[in-house]
Order: sequence, then C-alpha cells, then structure tokens
Amino acid sequence: MSKKNNIAIASVLAFEKKLVPSDGRFYGTYWSRRNERNNPLILQEKSVRGTISNRLKKNALSSAVKQNNDIEKPNLQTIDCCALSRDQDTLSLSFSLKVLSGVEKPSVCNSSEFRNSYEMAAKHYINHSHFNELAKRYATNIANASFLWRNRIGAERIEVNVKVLNQDEEQEWTFDAKSISTKNFKHENPYILALADKIASALSGKKEFLLLEINAYAQIGLGQDVYPSEELILDKSNSKSKKSKILYHIDGIAGMHSQKIGNALRTIDTWYPEHDQANIGPIAIEPYGTVTNLGKAYRTPKEKADFYTLFDDFSRGGELLSEEEKHYVMAVLIRGGVFGESSKD
Repeated sequence: MSKKNNIAIASVLAFEKKLVPSDGRFYGTYWSRRNERNNPLILQEKSVRGTISNRLKKNALSSAVKQNNDIEKPNLQTIDCCALSRDQDTLSLSFSLKVLSGVEKPSVCNSSEFRNSYEMAAKHYINHSHFNELAKRYATNIANASFLWRNRIGAERIEVNVKVLNQDEEQEWTFDAKSISTKNFKHENPYILALADKIASALSGKKEFLLLEINAYAQIGLGQDVYPSEELILDKSNSKSKKSKILYHIDGIAGMHSQKIGNALRTIDTWYPEHDQANIGPIAIEPYGTVTNLGKAYRTPKEKADFYTLFDDFSRGGELLSEEEKHYVMAVLIRGGVFGESSKD
C-alpha cells in the first residue's frame, strides 16, 4: 500500500462527473431560417454494392488465383446513413449541459483520513484558482463547436447559441465558432469569459449547478451527408443480413452520444509532456492521456505524468506539483471515475 505523509490512498474511491451533457439531436434547416424552423433528421438505410479495397490477408497473397478471386468479388453492404434534404443546407445539433458543484467531496471514499487530506487540498485549489482556467477551456470548446466533430469540417459557417436555463439567471450568447481556435485557449474573448464565469461559479460551489441549452448550426451544403454517432458492433458474425454500419438515434431522430459530446468538451489537456512536439493540439482529459485513434498514451507512469502519480501527491498536499499539474488533476476528477488503490500487488 502506497504511503506518503503517513496517509494511505483509499482503496474504495470514486468521483461523480461534474460536466453532464445530454445526448445531442440532429435537425435540418436552411441557414437563413435556422432560428425559425428545424426538422428532425431521420436515419436512412442503404444497400450498396462496393468493391474489395482492404489489405488482403497474407495467406491470400501466396496464391495468385485466390488473390484474384478475393479482389474480384463485390463487397455487398447494408449501412445506415443520414443527410440533409434537398432544401436544407444547415445541420442543427441541440443538447443540454449541466455543470455540478462538489468536486471537493468524493462520492465514495472508505478512508476518513484520506478524505480529509484530499478535501483540504481540493479546497485550497478552489480558493486559489476558482476553476477559472478550466472553465475558460470548457467554455471555449462550447463556443468553437468542437462537439460537432466531423460535421465541423467543410462547413461554410458555424454558429453556436448558448442559453442559461437556471431560474432567474436567464442569459444568452451567440458565437461565431469558426473564428475561435480549437488548438489553443490563448484568448480574452469577453463573451467566452462571461460563459466561463458561469461555469466556474458552479464548479467552485458558488451555485449548486448551472444548466445550459446549446444549439449549434453548421452550414454544410444542400442535401449533404451528416455524421451522427456510430454504434459499436459487438456481434462480429459474418451474417450478410447484418448491417456493417449502425448509426445512433434517439426515438427515431439521428443523434450523438453524450459521451462523444463530453469527450469534445474535455479536450483541454495542453499540459501533457509531448504537447510542443506532438503537434496535435489539446487532447481529452484522461488518466493516461490516451488518444485511441493515434494508438498512444501521452501520460505514462514511467514519465510520472499520469493522473494516479499526480493525484497521489495532490491529495496529500501537492506542494511539489506545478499549477498546470493541479489543473490536470482537477479536470480528471471533474471527468469522474473510480480511482481507489487496490491492496493487492
């Protein structure tokens, strides 16, 4: 069992996430009428006859006859797809976001000694930083519409409208998303800072929660394809009756997973060791800085840059941690998860 300052890490320890997005729903409209009428986008099914284009297996390469047979076969597929209609040029994505307070208190902790030590460190961080830096980064990722993912690419114009839904706190901002960088957070945009102030107030406990309604509009062209979340196909059988691509829908309306929206909002980590050399910009807040599409973890225990190494120091006072390392630790706790230390080797 790890010890430092005679305080053992709790073996049962969990934090509830504090940024809670809903699923996103897809609608179609025309840019000049985007604030008037939006129609739900429905998934369509296609059966297509394609060609074989994947790399052949090594045993197929040993036989020229088998190789020719393999590549001459048609590639028959049934897939889901989604597109704007012929009189729509704008995708609308709508979701809500709840920001909660209370990150200084674990939802589960079986060690009162550790809990007291962590809560003292967390309150010191809150009193010192007020979550201003993290809130600015979350607000920037709302304003730049990073949550549109692939739908952001090739858009002529993108607008994001954000409304505060808390009772007696009505406020609204509209952002030109394409003018706001997705690569860095070095700006002093007064409207983003105003949104960030609301987020920071909730995270730091000045208010119990913040509830936002977010509507993004991307002008992508008449009848163009749009890209909802794709479902993971767990049944790997080769039945020809099965779809090779299944898209997500909510009561028939094309949708985006709340997890995917959350991943975009927490893509704020520019503090990982290889940031200056990697040239990929911010990565999502993860305990090991894992970027699955690159097959790489940017925060490894070997470099002592992973969450657990830094959290163990932070929760016992964190005197040796830099300001950036403290931001990262708190961002992982806002993400939520189970972080207890097993007593087993």
